[in-house]
Amino acid sequence: MNELRLALTELTNLHRELLDISVEKTEWIKAGNIDNLQQTLVNERQLVRKIEKVEKIRTRLVNNWVEAEGMTEPNPTITFILEQMINETDKRELEEVAIGLTKVITELKAQEKLNLALINQSMQFVHMSLDLMSPSLKNMNYSNTDKPSTEQPNRSIFDSKA
Repeated sequence: MNELRLALTELTNLHRELLDISVEKTEWIKAGNIDNLQQTLVNERQLVRKIEKVEKIRTRLVNNWVEAEGMTEPNPTITFILEQMINETDKRELEEVAIGLTKVITELKAQEKLNLALINQSMQFVHMSLDLMSPSLKNMNYSNTDKPSTEQPNRSIFDSKA
């Protein structure tokens, strides 16, 4: 049980680091600093790999505990273990660590949701800017209004033949 508690504590610490990186990403997105954002994403990927390793250890420990207790749960969770535990001290300690991990993950999800909204807003701005820079020919004042208009493909204002 102590190993499981340590694994959950390690997961909590790693997720806190990931939350810090997510906050840093928000600042780089706001500032439009792509170079720093890319480096932050590299750091994030490395941290996610660490989290995956510790998560595998946590899964193995949970499965070992279920087997040692003689239970047959196909996908055991920490909640399942907490429901089955008899020792109140171990149960309380494990529950505190699990709640802490859940809180950090919830904060991380909210931060990543904010980052996604900021990126979507930035993309909308880029698309709007591109649309403004490439109007259709019928919106330009250089057309001959006496002749019937024939459909021509859209061209950029910055026509290379001009």
